[in-house]
Amino acid sequence: MDIKGKMHSQKLYYPMEESLFKEQIACLDKLYDFNATRPTELDKRSELLKEMFAEIGENCYIEPPFHANFGGKHVHFGSNIYANFNLTLVDDTYIYVGDNTKFGPNVTVCTAAHPILPELREKQYQYNAPIHIGSGCWIGAGAIILPGVAIGDNSVIGAGSVVTKNIPANVVAIGVPCRVMRPIGKHDEEYYFKDLRINREEL
Repeated sequence: MDIKGKMHSQKLYYPMEESLFKEQIACLDKLYDFNATRPTELDKRSELLKEMFAEIGENCYIEPPFHANFGGKHVHFGSNIYANFNLTLVDDTYIYVGDNTKFGPNVTVCTAAHPILPELREKQYQYNAPIHIGSGCWIGAGAIILPGVAIGDNSVIGAGSVVTKNIPANVVAIGVPCRVMRPIGKHDEEYYFKDLRINREEL
């Protein structure tokens, strides 16, 4: 199996292999260009994201600075995705995000990890596991999503959470490690924040 195959199959591999490093540097050049855009250069940002990402839908917005190990090369975004400042995608393998998902500031989505055994870490080995985030999710500020995790549609991940295991659809999950707190339900149809009631006539 070649090194690209190992990257995408949870095998141990050496990430500083010459051809892989050259590919990564080229991706990071485009990422640099994206982060150097002016706030008025929205069209340029959109065009760069289409070049950088494996797949990106319509009406996606990422607020610079944006950080990614491969500049988004292994990232599959649906449509209508919003990411606030300092989104970090450790995209050494595939990250999938469904339509209408939102990322708060300082979110980290991390597919890469290193073995526990010190002698393997000394040799710079790593492995990657893909991450799947469903449609309609809200990932709160400062959340960290670890390798191999899947988050179901419409779920909310509370600010500062560390997601170490799969989260089902249609729940609010919070904490370190992140755990399901409650389902999304009738209360959320009536209140949008604490005791603040949704006034549908104003929407």
